Amino acid sequence: MERPAAAAGGTGGEAGEAGEAGEAGAGGGDAGLQDVLRGRSDGAQRTRTSSNMIRVFISSTFTDMSSERKVLLEKAYPEVLAFCRSLGLVFEVVDLRWGFRNVTSGDHESCELFLQEIEACKRMSAGPAFIALLGNRYGHRALPRLIPEKQFEVLLSKLSKNPEGIKKLQQWFLKDNNAIPPTYVLQPITAHFPHYSDLRPESGPLRDKDVLSWNLTETQLLKHLRFAATDAEAAGDITAEQKQLFYTSVTEREFEQGLWKDEGEQSALLFVRDIPRQKVKDGPKRLAKLMDVTAGGLLDAEAQGLLSSLKSRLHATSQKTLNLHNVELSKGSIDPKRKEHAQYLDNVCEQFVSQMKARIEVVAGSPVAGRQRKIWGNTEEEKKDLSDWVIDEVGYHVAMSTDLSKGLHGREGLLDKLCLVMWESTNVRHSPLVVHGAAGMGKTALLCKLAQQMRTVLDAQAVVVIRLLSSHHPQRQDVDHLLHSVCLQICLACGRALPTPLITSTHLDLVRFFQNILEDISQERNTLLIILDTLDQLSDQHHAHKLHWLPTNIPPNVHLVVSMDTNSEAFANMRLKLGTLENFFELERLSRDEGKQIMESYLRASQRTLTPEQSTAVLQSFESTGCPLHLKLILSAAKHWTSFTPLTELRLGATTQDMMSELFLMLEKKHGRELVGGALGYIVLARKGLLEAELRDVMSLDDDVIREVYRYSLPPTPSLIRLPPLLWARLRRDLEDLLEERWVGGVAVITFNSRRLCEAVSTRYLTSERRGRSLKILAEYFQGRWSGKLKPASLPGLSLLLSDRKVPPQPLWFTPVLANIRKLQELPYHLLHAGLWDDLRQEVIGSAEWLYCKSRVCGVSSVIHDLDQCSQYMDCMETTLVRDSLILIKPSLDFLDGHMDMSLFYTELLARLCSLATLFPSVIGQLCHQCEEWLMTCPEPILIPKSSFLQPPGGALQYTLPGLQGGVLCVDMSLEAELLVAGSDEGVMAVWSLADKQLMHTLQGHTAAVLSIKVIKSSTHCLSLAADYSLRRWSLMSGQQLLCIQEVVSVDTAPSSVHLHLSDQQLIVHSTTQVKVWNLDESQLLLSSSSSSDEGLVVLAVLEDSVFSLSESGWVRISHPVNGTQEIQLETSQRHLTLMSSVTLPKRAKVFVVSKEGFLYQISRTGRHTVEKFPLLPSLLTVTEDEKILLAGSERTLSLFHINSDSVDGFLNLQHDDNVLSACISSDCRLLASGAADQLIRIWSVTTGALLDTLCGSDAPVTSLVFYGGFVVSASTATSCIQLWSLKYDTRHKPTAHIPAGSAHVAITKDADRVFYVRQQSHHEVISWNTNTGSMSDRLPVSAQVYCMELAQHKRLLLCGLNTGTILIYPLDLPQETLCIPPPESFSRVLCLAVSSQEKHMAVAYEDSVCLFEITTRDSFPTVEGPMEKVSLSLLHAPLSSMALLSDRRLLYGTSCGEVNLCDFSSGSSSELESHRSRVTCVTASNWGTHALVGSEDAVQRLWALNPLVLDHTMEYKGFFFEGVLSAAFSDSDKFVFTGSQDRTVKVWDVATGNLLYVQYVYSPVVRMVTYRNGFVALSQQGSVIKEVFHCPDHISPDFNPLRNVKAQYRVTSREKKRGDEQASTSDLQDFNPAQFNLNLMSMLRSKPSSTCLIL
Repeated sequence: MERPAAAAGGTGGEAGEAGEAGEAGAGGGDAGLQDVLRGRSDGAQRTRTSSNMIRVFISSTFTDMSSERKVLLEKAYPEVLAFCRSLGLVFEVVDLRWGFRNVTSGDHESCELFLQEIEACKRMSAGPAFIALLGNRYGHRALPRLIPEKQFEVLLSKLSKNPEGIKKLQQWFLKDNNAIPPTYVLQPITAHFPHYSDLRPESGPLRDKDVLSWNLTETQLLKHLRFAATDAEAAGDITAEQKQLFYTSVTEREFEQGLWKDEGEQSALLFVRDIPRQKVKDGPKRLAKLMDVTAGGLLDAEAQGLLSSLKSRLHATSQKTLNLHNVELSKGSIDPKRKEHAQYLDNVCEQFVSQMKARIEVVAGSPVAGRQRKIWGNTEEEKKDLSDWVIDEVGYHVAMSTDLSKGLHGREGLLDKLCLVMWESTNVRHSPLVVHGAAGMGKTALLCKLAQQMRTVLDAQAVVVIRLLSSHHPQRQDVDHLLHSVCLQICLACGRALPTPLITSTHLDLVRFFQNILEDISQERNTLLIILDTLDQLSDQHHAHKLHWLPTNIPPNVHLVVSMDTNSEAFANMRLKLGTLENFFELERLSRDEGKQIMESYLRASQRTLTPEQSTAVLQSFESTGCPLHLKLILSAAKHWTSFTPLTELRLGATTQDMMSELFLMLEKKHGRELVGGALGYIVLARKGLLEAELRDVMSLDDDVIREVYRYSLPPTPSLIRLPPLLWARLRRDLEDLLEERWVGGVAVITFNSRRLCEAVSTRYLTSERRGRSLKILAEYFQGRWSGKLKPASLPGLSLLLSDRKVPPQPLWFTPVLANIRKLQELPYHLLHAGLWDDLRQEVIGSAEWLYCKSRVCGVSSVIHDLDQCSQYMDCMETTLVRDSLILIKPSLDFLDGHMDMSLFYTELLARLCSLATLFPSVIGQLCHQCEEWLMTCPEPILIPKSSFLQPPGGALQYTLPGLQGGVLCVDMSLEAELLVAGSDEGVMAVWSLADKQLMHTLQGHTAAVLSIKVIKSSTHCLSLAADYSLRRWSLMSGQQLLCIQEVVSVDTAPSSVHLHLSDQQLIVHSTTQVKVWNLDESQLLLSSSSSSDEGLVVLAVLEDSVFSLSESGWVRISHPVNGTQEIQLETSQRHLTLMSSVTLPKRAKVFVVSKEGFLYQISRTGRHTVEKFPLLPSLLTVTEDEKILLAGSERTLSLFHINSDSVDGFLNLQHDDNVLSACISSDCRLLASGAADQLIRIWSVTTGALLDTLCGSDAPVTSLVFYGGFVVSASTATSCIQLWSLKYDTRHKPTAHIPAGSAHVAITKDADRVFYVRQQSHHEVISWNTNTGSMSDRLPVSAQVYCMELAQHKRLLLCGLNTGTILIYPLDLPQETLCIPPPESFSRVLCLAVSSQEKHMAVAYEDSVCLFEITTRDSFPTVEGPMEKVSLSLLHAPLSSMALLSDRRLLYGTSCGEVNLCDFSSGSSSELESHRSRVTCVTASNWGTHALVGSEDAVQRLWALNPLVLDHTMEYKGFFFEGVLSAAFSDSDKFVFTGSQDRTVKVWDVATGNLLYVQYVYSPVVRMVTYRNGFVALSQQGSVIKEVFHCPDHISPDFNPLRNVKAQYRVTSREKKRGDEQASTSDLQDFNPAQFNLNLMSMLRSKPSSTCLIL
């Protein structure tokens, strides 16, 4: 990077180099796009979004074609609108003559306005832009408003013989020397005829007089000008075109602009109406209404001649677009009641509609810039390329920054400083640069100028990223969108791979990716400049104003410049974040000279100037503030001043706010307060800006605006009332300096160009009452409430009137695949803020279709944002639950790039919410009903959830804090600073803000597991000790490492024995043999001692300066550097004392030691000690902060003891279902939280010992717990997340607890009411779990490790195979009884169990044999006889891994090596089937015994027909990750087979064809499946119970793709079936009746034991 000091005045002349450099960019080929992506302004002009608008100007005279315009409005426009919407296009009609009988403004601006609107339509419209309706009037031939000085003086010279004419012209035309060049300006009519525009009834006679006078005056002025122009043209002083200006009508000028200028015929349609010639001869009086007449009421022959010439030209030049009609008039007009006239009007409509459709269809189908047109809201087309919207956004910001930089004058000194600081920090790490100042001081323009200057200094390959966040008002941009777009621009510009949605799916992922890409760019020695303007204008989503996301340690070659308001929260946080002010640059007030430079530049660009007096007035007003925005507002008014505008009429405000008020006053005076306030208010209130058509519609619904418009005159058609478009067009023209046309998705919306203006409009016009009313109108508009309906209107002089406002319908979908994106964007916001909360709940929050539509089109994040806003205002728990559901669904949507279809979205929603439907019927119940109803009628195969098996919303778990890698080993908290610090087993630490639950820093430095963390020094620093034997000190505010001490203990020390303690100002690290003490402030080593292993001493603790060590023989050594060493003998019943646990009590100056022999020793610093019997051998030993309570955890018991001076008194024994791993007590000692290996957190009352609550959802053993306010913070060594649990949550939506995740063995009953599981392979008990209550119902003890488990569903027998070879059988209806099948003689362990479909037999696979047993009943008590048959296995036979017992005593099994065999117990024969390449994990027989499925750990599963035995289908499935089938079940009819796989999906296959019918992602592998009616019941590895039914239509579309919601491939290979191959499905299953147990026969059964089973 070159030194930039001399570049301050540069203007950016590197365009050529940048263009050439683009060839080498990532995107290759298109140098222009590379220029844009690198931030080059010359490329930005090429990126304007292609228009998706059809905007047509309707040209006609005021009264002549009124019938045609009316019928088009009522019939044709709605049809074309619907057609455009179906193609994803916006249709707007600009008919400035509708709604008026004539123009009464008197300012002569109408003609200019009409021509400007035609240009706007041609610029904005993708298709037709000009519609001409020409009848029998040539149209008004108006005086020109402006005549150039030279031309006017030539004309005056030709009237030298007509002094009256000269006087008249000089009276009405005044010279404006402020125009460049000087121009004569026609004065407003009211300058001489003050009552001309006065519509008040009492002024009627005066107005009539002034109107007549003006008509006469206008005729005279035109006569003089035409006479002079004719002479001047003859003399060669002016051209024919200049002369024609005084003869041509406004209508013909419109035709010239719309038709013939720039080949406009291609975008035009013409409708010409003629009168039959013989009727014309009938006399002009009858046709005077529709023909041009003179001021005296006579037919204007000259105008008729010009009309004939115009029509002749149209015939000659526009045959392709001309629609000619000969119509006989009725009483001089068109009468729609006459048949021939009605037919004519119908023909006009039909021609208009058909020709418009044809042209629009061509536009919609034509490519744009070589690519298919991108349609806003289309769910069917491919997701818009990331590069598309990035290029659009980048081009928008670059082009805007280029425009804004042109208006900057002054600030050279500050620009030089910024450039110099960047140059000096290029090769070192540095902090961001912060530009700040008050609002309106020009921060944005300064940064734009900085970007422009830096482009001239940086090399051609450098990337300049600029984002002007203030340009997104009225809505604030969220930080995720900002980071995402910046990262994508950098990737595209530097040739890097774009991040996948999974990489950037969360805020934390985006922040991490952003910081990583800065480091990568730096290492590649590329130059990158990022400019982020007005960070304080970000939305506060993710607490963006706290700036946790903003990096402060910027790598070399990367520069970050940000700006913000000095008075903002973001600025205060930035000062805290950086700590120093050296990188802060404040914008001071502009000087008078700088203001003068800006004024002259602005006026020059507008081709205007000011008189010296006016200039002085402007600069004096500006000087009081020195604010650029203030000056800009003054100049927006000043450019309209003429040189003859008196100083008394200059409306100048002393402040920015005052100037805004003056501008508003001027607008109100000209246009009316209601019209101005209404228009400006609606623009401010719109969430994403408003289309002009929308604004006109909304103001047409506003009765206050309509009343003002029709205050003194009735609308032309009282039954159809709308805002006359001309009124808005005139106001829009006067607002041009305040409004901005913003293109989004090919559609132009209008917004204010300054947030200060938005605030001023809100203050002035949007009172509480007016705001509420306007928001309601906006809400009703986007609801479509008044479309096709009559709305009451109250107009002066009329009783209540029902009128059609002609607003369009607002369906959610325009077509089945095209959404109404404007409704999606605007409606929730307006319903919420208008207080229409019932409508909001019904149409948005409680509408499954809405939630899907907006998630699909706008992204699920936008729906979550909507619901976040709703939750802030509405006290509605259901809204929060729906929002949380969408947050849980978001990862799936991100994985599918947002392409989730409706069926998958509805199943996800239903599988999370259905358990809450009865508790919350109004919204969630409605949602679930809609989902289920739609799924039941779905035309494609679908699984319909019947239980909440996906993680539901709600419950105590409020936040999950990501950011670590690996399991969490240690946690500490700073209550003062509200910070949480944690360390992982991978050596990474993270700091979170507990106030906003955001990750602040990731601390990296340790190379091994972080063993201990301690927060110190007013909670702003922390210490960390790791298994790499290093001790580090960190700043929690900046995330910087402050100190590192290597080898704090010897490297041969076991990491688990190293401990970190703090005592006053000392830092203590000790292992079992070594102690080191440092001064905390100076990091000075104060003490280092070690004991040799020969002494047999173990360091217990360090209290202040005293070191406590313990020997095996019970001697305690207390070493003190001053007092020396003393030794004491602890009382012990044996020669040896084995340390179990110890804990230090610094406040009591004691150490508690628990020995394995069952004693608790209290040892003080003085050597005094006590001993007492202790009831536990604790693995967990800790004390409360006040050292009043001792907590001891041993296996499933947590005991609490009061600590006395010499003893402890136990007062609570809290029993758990699994080993206690962690515990803590709240600061007020009222609550205790305990964490156990069963993955549950239990909340207890310390006072009573009552179990207050059980918190489920951690899905990992809870190894760390801390109380924080009303929360419990938990962590686990098995996961990387920290979880925050609220203790004050609404228990109504508490999720039902499920069995622990990852249980070793599981079984589930077919009605899913009970689950049986073995928590770990080493556990010697089976837990019976009640799924309805979410609690353990029983413990079934076993004598050895359980190796397999099976359930006989109908006979309700639980079978457990042990590693000793024993089989235990638990009759579920006889809970006190247990049956036992003794092990075989070889004592081989049981590998597999299988029960036949009719439950008459059971197969047991041992290591060396397979045996067949018979399941029978004796006196209604179940017994097992056998073995009936036995098949021995060779020593070389691979162990059996899965098997299925068929009803005909055949056994199909697979082995760990992939072999598959069919063994016939009756004949003893065995046949090998086609083997798999890996372990067979699933063998399942169908319910009717006709088929069996064999699946393995690889991607292959095979479906075998059993009668005869033949392979029907081989199904191969390869997913995005993981493979292998874990479980399967056939539907009750055997038509379908369901499989649960390692890839966390459930799949449905057609048994007859082998085709895949459906794939559903369930977030966890399904390990068990059982047939349930026409679906299944299943159990996931996560512990959730899944219950679903399968809906399959009779006919499936050939286009159906079962993989559209997953990223996978599958292939089915089927055998060719011949006729006759099909076997009849026969089974006696329907005759099967499960045994009915008689509980009264127990005594009889004991006297009649089975020869095989023993009753235990």
